[in-house]
Amino acid sequence: MAFTLIITETAIMVQNKGIIFKQVPQELPVPGKDLTVEVREFDLEQAPPAGGVTTKNFYASFDPYQRGRMRPANVKSYSPPFTLGEPITNAAVCKVIKSDHPNFKAGDLIFGGQVPTEEYSALAKPYADMMRKLNNTHNLDPVHFLGALGMPGLTAYSSFYEIGKPVKGETIFISSAAGAVGQLVGQLAKHEGLKVIGSVGSEEKSEFITKELGFDAAFNYKKESPKDALKRLAPDGIDIYYENVGGEHLEAALEAMNNFGRIIACGMISEYNKPEGERYGIKNMMYVVAKRLTMRGFIVGDKDMGPLHVKARDENVAKWLADGSFKAKVSVTEGIENGPDGLIGMLQGNNFGKAVLKIADIEKAVAQAPKRPYAAVNSSAISPQKNPDPSVWG
Repeated sequence: MAFTLIITETAIMVQNKGIIFKQVPQELPVPGKDLTVEVREFDLEQAPPAGGVTTKNFYASFDPYQRGRMRPANVKSYSPPFTLGEPITNAAVCKVIKSDHPNFKAGDLIFGGQVPTEEYSALAKPYADMMRKLNNTHNLDPVHFLGALGMPGLTAYSSFYEIGKPVKGETIFISSAAGAVGQLVGQLAKHEGLKVIGSVGSEEKSEFITKELGFDAAFNYKKESPKDALKRLAPDGIDIYYENVGGEHLEAALEAMNNFGRIIACGMISEYNKPEGERYGIKNMMYVVAKRLTMRGFIVGDKDMGPLHVKARDENVAKWLADGSFKAKVSVTEGIENGPDGLIGMLQGNNFGKAVLKIADIEKAVAQAPKRPYAAVNSSAISPQKNPDPSVWG
């Protein structure tokens, strides 16, 4: 990747392009207004933060929960808000340029955490602590460490088993079934011998989850209502609903649920960009009582959720991906300048699989890395003062 070098006696400055949280969006974020692409200087010759690392970033993850972080700083939620005027953050795949962290050395590939979506970053110790070394024993595409082997994969794996408690022969309905989490839940369900029904937004996605992923049935919610589709595809009802969408999907699932069914509440993306007064009101919540349903929300970092399943997920899913029995489709946005459109497109359901931003090519960047170690301090580096509680990320 071409970049500009400015060399002085004490610094080597490069241009560092990033996606900036410019203002709080009113509804759906607007590229160039709420999210902008800006270039800032990055010093390659400064020491990394104490106990931290400096990184060259290759891939950044786009996930629906990021919409909830585009909010005023005084509004509380389970994840901290983005800082106005600073890069948005999320999990990333990076190469360590310089390290003052005991777990990482220069040249290591690392992933996860909360990394600014930019070309180079300096991560203070609390954020370096959140990263994991990328141990790619099956020689998989590193982008999977943001999807099936990253947070979305752990979300799917842990919640499916902890809340879903699947039993062979049951029926599961999954909304947003071709998305980062939904496609993985469906394949896990097939491994456990369940009948799997998925809701998607196009005929192409419907064909993919049935023919490629092995779902038993699928429907396009833009052509058939969830209520009608479930009557047709699940005449005997459903036992588990994996909730990613909310609104009409949740209402239809409640009606179709069998007694003692389980609802895994992962997200409700259909409501994320609506003002509070315009969100869909569920009209049949009485079914939770009448059918003795269990409906549980969760955060993957909860101690009784993701952490209990990291080892099993890492071993099983990596093995399944390697042997081809498990598939993980990825939707890549090329180039950081296209990042705002890619992120907003994901919020609109335009992605087909796990949404990621490709910032740089890994092989090229590693091959062209300077022969001597170097370090960096970024004017937009994450510090503990800006986001004081990294523990919320799990």
